[in-house]
Amino acid sequence: MSEPQVLSTSRDRVGECPVWSVAEQALYWVDIEGRHIHRFDWASQTQQTWNTPERVGCIALTERLGAAGDLVAAMETGVFAVKLLTPPTVNVTLITGINHPITNMRFNDGRCDAEGRFWVSTMCMDMALAAPVGAVYCLDQSGLGAAKIEGLITPNGMAFSPDNRTYYLSDSHPSVQKIWAFEVEPDSAALSGRREFVDMKHLPGRPDGAAVDAAGCYWICGNDAGLVHRFSPSGELLHSVSVPVSKPSMCAFGGPNLDMLFVTSIVPAFILPDKAGLDGAVFILDEGVLGEGVRGRPEPIFSRFPVSRY
Repeated sequence: MSEPQVLSTSRDRVGECPVWSVAEQALYWVDIEGRHIHRFDWASQTQQTWNTPERVGCIALTERLGAAGDLVAAMETGVFAVKLLTPPTVNVTLITGINHPITNMRFNDGRCDAEGRFWVSTMCMDMALAAPVGAVYCLDQSGLGAAKIEGLITPNGMAFSPDNRTYYLSDSHPSVQKIWAFEVEPDSAALSGRREFVDMKHLPGRPDGAAVDAAGCYWICGNDAGLVHRFSPSGELLHSVSVPVSKPSMCAFGGPNLDMLFVTSIVPAFILPDKAGLDGAVFILDEGVLGEGVRGRPEPIFSRFPVSRY
């Protein structure tokens, strides 16, 4: 490939949270507003879709509940164990609920760390309110616990460095558009040393979902600009790659050799759909687009189920 290729057969209203399963050789992702979980099987090149009872902000792989088709999903009212049955049917079991500070909230971005914990964030669904009521939580065997970070409007951009000692987070709301880096203590998951990593107000696109490659470089979707940016571990912009839609939303490395970047996208709410019908598609970017030698890392698996529930 020398340009992005379309992977998905669907077009998602709000495509998010691509996760590559090395064990299954399959890509999972969600459509938040469509209330769907999708799975693309690499061997058969086929896509399946399941309906969910609530909006799903993010998902993680897990081996705790069985084999293929077992996920954890952060939705509107809590984090759930999800068993994917014959499409479009799912079986969901509440792992932990949440008491949001205001109504009309849901979970948004999330990612597992190398220790098997599921880091998840919350936001007000009406972004026009610019309500700083969003927070970041960490789910482990003790439960969801108190918020790790508060005062966020639209938390996004979660990712971890290869040594699991740096945690990245963005706020993609137009009034913020910043990416931060934190020091994380692997055993306790304690955060410290918050610092500004990149101020995206000076670059095209709002900072949305992100991934870190094997070299420790940080890739983040430039929502509204049709770009994915690659930053060095020190925050230097190395280069940007284009996707054929205006609103790329999140990226994840995968493919048989972990040398592809999968990018989800969103159908814009206030402009006409693109003539090519690509808004809401999932794209594949390979080495010809990303640059020579770029590789990802296997996605961590959630393993820290609360002992009170499982």
